[in-house]
Amino acid sequence: MSEFRTIPQMVLGLAARRNERTALRFKRGGAYHDVSWRALEQSIRAYARGLAALEVAPGERVAIMSPNCPEWIYADLGAMSIGAITVPVYHTEGTSAIVYILQNSQSRILFAHSATAAAELAARLHEVPQLQRIVLLEGEFEHPRVTPLERFLRDGEQQKAERLEQRMAALDPEAVATLVYTSGTTGQPKGAMLTHRNILANVEAALSVFKITDQDQCLSFLPMSHVFERVDGYYLMLQVGTVIAFAESIDTVPANLQEVHPTLAISVPRLFEKMYARVMERALSGPWLKKQLFFGALKAGRAYVRQTQAGQQPSALLAHLVDLGRKVVFSKLRAPLGGRIRFFISGGAPLSRDIAEFFLAADIPIYEGYGLTETAAGIAVNTPEAHRLGTVGRPFPGTELRIADDGEILVRGPGIFKGYWEDPERTAEAFEGDWFRTGDIGSVDEDGYLKITDRKKDLIVTAGGKNIAPQFLENLVKADKFFANAMVYGDRKPFLTALLVPNLENLEKYARANDIPFLNHCDLVTHPKILELARTRLEAKQENLPGYQQIKRFTLLSGDFSKEQVTPTLKVKRRLVTQHYHQVLEEMYQAKDHGVHDSGFCIVDAERETRG
Repeated sequence: MSEFRTIPQMVLGLAARRNERTALRFKRGGAYHDVSWRALEQSIRAYARGLAALEVAPGERVAIMSPNCPEWIYADLGAMSIGAITVPVYHTEGTSAIVYILQNSQSRILFAHSATAAAELAARLHEVPQLQRIVLLEGEFEHPRVTPLERFLRDGEQQKAERLEQRMAALDPEAVATLVYTSGTTGQPKGAMLTHRNILANVEAALSVFKITDQDQCLSFLPMSHVFERVDGYYLMLQVGTVIAFAESIDTVPANLQEVHPTLAISVPRLFEKMYARVMERALSGPWLKKQLFFGALKAGRAYVRQTQAGQQPSALLAHLVDLGRKVVFSKLRAPLGGRIRFFISGGAPLSRDIAEFFLAADIPIYEGYGLTETAAGIAVNTPEAHRLGTVGRPFPGTELRIADDGEILVRGPGIFKGYWEDPERTAEAFEGDWFRTGDIGSVDEDGYLKITDRKKDLIVTAGGKNIAPQFLENLVKADKFFANAMVYGDRKPFLTALLVPNLENLEKYARANDIPFLNHCDLVTHPKILELARTRLEAKQENLPGYQQIKRFTLLSGDFSKEQVTPTLKVKRRLVTQHYHQVLEEMYQAKDHGVHDSGFCIVDAERETRG
């Protein structure tokens, strides 16, 4: 059990012991800079004084809208230190979504990352009259309700340290520490109330099953507004003294990995899917001898993983071949990852078993876990001591699971949230007694490993009454090198259809190698030979599935789903995508013969689309 009762007490208490050791690293001006624990403590207290000068009272809401950076942490812990409730807001969200969260949470203060963001909000401040102040973390923007960071900090200098210490000492571990808004894949986001105890209990549970220490370094690139990164990539890392190095952006992760040399990282499956596709493409396009070595090593590695996963003892010869393959072939995969990676943690969406098996064969384990905003991230996780591919692991210590009659996963434990902000009706709907209803369908095997089938609300029931889990099919499709994304459709329909997003880089290479002319991506996805390739690849992926579970028709898109159509952790917002492509989806059911309507769809720009 932690000696600390609240999050600020934990961080500031540890800061006093760690002094000049590095806590954070950030890149600015082309180079990484270190933030010591002493500097971290001083900045947290400075932000707390600034908020106190603005007369922020305990329980009032302070919103943070910024990419991952040290200032995010200063604002978060500074607000919590004086008893305020922090409200993370994705800086990539549209203005309307941001305004909704500010309205719903009744936030008084907002930390904004840029003058551009402040200017966009300033035009709609009449919609959020309770938002008294925007503190601008970087840049300048003249407005009566906007305060630059320098002035905010200067105004707080006169606040008495004793008073701030009293406010922190008075914090209740059962008090709400933060409102974390759900991603809103099916409607308006809901504010989940997480307490200090919720978060610290999950941090302790995670550290009881993972050996993470102050000798580790973590690269942070998932948004800290998401509960997964927030709890496991931020609070947990600070608890043990792991250095948190911030990536510049999601696009610079490959470069930052090689600069930072992390020992671990937290991610969502999409990153591993892209890494896998890149590795396989390079292997397939390499010289004949290297290709034989790679696929020979991979065959041995997969066989080794499958045998050990089945509880079998691999032969000495297979073990030797795997060891040789990892040293000679797969060791080259570590350099692009910085050379020191011990393991990855994956969450936020299902990880393809094929991809997990590949990385484990290469001795780069990805431990898949499962959790929700409402459970402060952690429900279950695979660990070095208990790892079963195709599952999300065993429940965290202290967390109980049971499967309802309809297959829904119910959970209870110290990490379960307090309810939805000012929404008692939806809070009541979320519980069955003291069990939280996750909304996910799953099962627990004889050894206690949890397997997720799909989101309950995402399950497709065909016109023939068959239940289909779309995520299973979508992951199957995305494992193919020619597909980057997919959304399966077909609720109450006679068969399944899909919107398929191609891997355009691989598709272009294929077209050039096969003398298929094209001027742009619209030409590609509408060319009969490309559609035939897509159909052939899709049929191969589905050949072992029963007919009712197969995608019978598809539309190939000329670009990925827009940022508005996916969550910040890259999960498809099915409702929005279905609305946006409704005509395209329905047209696939109008052709008389299966396969006739396989076609391409050209995305011309954000406002106008044309059919190919």
